[in-house]
Amino acid sequence: MIMLNRLVIFGLALLLCSCESDVLYETNKRIESGVWNLNDAAHFEFETADTSRLHNFYITLRNREDYPYSNIYFFVEMEFPNGKKSIDTVECQLADEQGKWLGNPTSNLYDNRFLYQQGKQFPLAGRYKIDVRHGMRTTALQGITDVGFRLSYTRQ
Repeated sequence: MIMLNRLVIFGLALLLCSCESDVLYETNKRIESGVWNLNDAAHFEFETADTSRLHNFYITLRNREDYPYSNIYFFVEMEFPNGKKSIDTVECQLADEQGKWLGNPTSNLYDNRFLYQQGKQFPLAGRYKIDVRHGMRTTALQGITDVGFRLSYTRQ
């Protein structure tokens, strides 16, 4: 019985480790005082040498209950190793039609992970830079405490 328990625990540990091995980069930036100013970009940098595998890009966000909207727009600027840039506008829903928050709740905070791009290949090896800004009409956006970026391999 003890041997079986050890095998089950080992199997679970192996499973948990294998799930996290797909994450290549994940960082969150704290928004001071929970007010995200329009000109303050959350900046992320990472390097990759892998131009053959497919990747998923996520934007993560933590909001408080006092966030005044049900959605958020992001401006996502990616700078490639050769200096070229691309800019995308992304809309993400934070609450349903009845106003219920969609993220995972922790006290009065809600953790959200939005799939930004799926199954993308990096065209060049090297250092990539990502800037994420909010694209809302309000200059000082209340109720946002953290913004993050996550990069993982696409499971095949």
